Amino acid sequence: MPISKPSVSAVQVRPGVRNRGQCIPAMLQNIGLLDEISRRCVSGDALDRDQARWLGDALHRFLTRQSPTIEEAFGLHSVRGGMSWRQELLIRRRNAALVELAQRHFSNGSATAQAKAIHTACVRYAASAWRFDRHCTVLPTAYSGLPQEFLWKAFAAGAPMPISERQLRNILPPRVKVKATDAVPTTCYRDGRRD
Repeated sequence: MPISKPSVSAVQVRPGVRNRGQCIPAMLQNIGLLDEISRRCVSGDALDRDQARWLGDALHRFLTRQSPTIEEAFGLHSVRGGMSWRQELLIRRRNAALVELAQRHFSNGSATAQAKAIHTACVRYAASAWRFDRHCTVLPTAYSGLPQEFLWKAFAAGAPMPISERQLRNILPPRVKVKATDAVPTTCYRDGRRD
């Protein structure tokens, strides 16, 4: 079955996805899609139909010289003066690991307290264990479920680490405040004990 000639704009016209109230540009969507396709291929999982079609269309654009570079075929255009798509991918992986660290291990404090605690943990990890862990190609099993799991993922992503508390505050999602009416009431006894 012949492949229909896809339009070059097929990669760029993808609908914007919302993230924290901001529209994610097509290039960032394409980076995420490529990352997911890569992960599935490496792990031996099948691509879903949309992923396979997108990948086939992009490769067809490149092989038929509709796009002069593979980056253009995949819709990976860097803005002039901006960072490369590869650096963008590394930063996104690092940030995802740091957000997961905050949610799993530092969720009780304010955003400022979370940033301070994570920054301190990053600096300590950089000065101690990362010197040895940087040679690991997979997560050390001893770190599974611990803060070190997400520290290792953040450092192993390849983006600059450690980062400042200010950058961490910008990366971490805003905390959701619980209204007093949403709190679960507790029953107190006359002697002051709670149930």
